[in-house]
Amino acid sequence: MASEKLASKLQQRLHWEEVDGGLQPAPRAAPVPEPQPQPSAWAPTTRADAELSAQLNRRLVINEGAARPRRCKVFHPYSEFPEFSRRLIKDLESMFKLYDAGRDGFIDLMELKLMMEKLGAPQTHLGLKSMIKEVDEDFDGKLSFREFLLIFHKAAAGELQEDSGLMALAKLSEIDVALEGVKGAKDFFEAKVQALNSASKFEAEIKAEQDERKQAEEKRRLRQAAFRELKAAFST
Repeated sequence: MASEKLASKLQQRLHWEEVDGGLQPAPRAAPVPEPQPQPSAWAPTTRADAELSAQLNRRLVINEGAARPRRCKVFHPYSEFPEFSRRLIKDLESMFKLYDAGRDGFIDLMELKLMMEKLGAPQTHLGLKSMIKEVDEDFDGKLSFREFLLIFHKAAAGELQEDSGLMALAKLSEIDVALEGVKGAKDFFEAKVQALNSASKFEAEIKAEQDERKQAEEKRRLRQAAFRELKAAFST
């Protein structure tokens, strides 16, 4: 036991040194800090590069005046597309809602596929993507109602290729503007010209809608009166 204590004291003694006449603990070497791993530089993914490139390309197109810049979130079709009559916009909206099977306010690729098949002009998968891309202002891969109206705007302005899918959609949409209150025009393109040349078109259409509502209300009132008379006749 004594030998073990002696050995322990000797080992302690070896860790001390004499400094200025006194025994002070020998300074220990400062620990060498372990190298920390350097953070790797973040590299953007391919998808992020593509999205950034698309945004920059669109900004370039807008600056060159070749595309309409995106508007605010509140969409006013009558002011943004003044060349269209109110009735025409409403019928195009009805058509849009007809093919918006998801009722989310958009026509996605599969819904566009169904639309083109119904119109008798089926498209390939790449063709459908190309159709959406041509008017897809917010790059979400689907058509909003504004982008849907933009198809017809481009068609009327001659900005679509004759054999393109969007031109087929515009021609085959069967919007009979002769029944839409646009002065009996035979097709959409003639309707656009007549609408642009009509004075106070917007106010006249509002008045026409009000007259239609009044007529419908009068017919409903007459039907109710006739029903009451018929009921009274059977009651006597």
